[in-house]
Amino acid sequence: MSTTIENPAATNGSRRVPEGAPPLLDAVRRRLTGVGLPALRISLGVVIAAFGSLKFFPGASPAEGLVMRTTEVLTLGLVDGRPAVLATAAIELALGIVLLTGRFLKPGLVLMAGWLAGILSPVLLFPGEMFPGGLPTLAAQYVLKDVILAAAWLVLVAECLGARLVTPEPTD
Repeated sequence: MSTTIENPAATNGSRRVPEGAPPLLDAVRRRLTGVGLPALRISLGVVIAAFGSLKFFPGASPAEGLVMRTTEVLTLGLVDGRPAVLATAAIELALGIVLLTGRFLKPGLVLMAGWLAGILSPVLLFPGEMFPGGLPTLAAQYVLKDVILAAAWLVLVAECLGARLVTPEPTD
């Protein structure tokens, strides 16, 4: 009995629970198959909503200055300063709610693609400031950790497009 992803070529078969696994391992496998993706979606929603909520309060978010500068560059100066932070806060809160509730998930994931491009862009927009002397600053580390959010987004998009984590029934 093994847990597989419906497209086994994508994993090269390397993520299988061995045949004849102990019953406890099999029970854990079955339970995690059912809760893993919803837990990923909900936890991502909590994190994004929490960080977005901070941006509504001046000085509460450590990313506030970076958000202002990045948004100003990305919008060619059309949006800057506090409005940039408030717009980002609103987008993040909306994304968080979408992920928490699972409602409007497809359009939310499309919006999230643009948001991810924006939050990762300081690495490309300000490389000299992000990596002085070749080493990442705290701001760069703050941005680079968002690669994890992008990876979670990929998993959620795959699920939304029909990919499924499946647990085959035992064949006697």
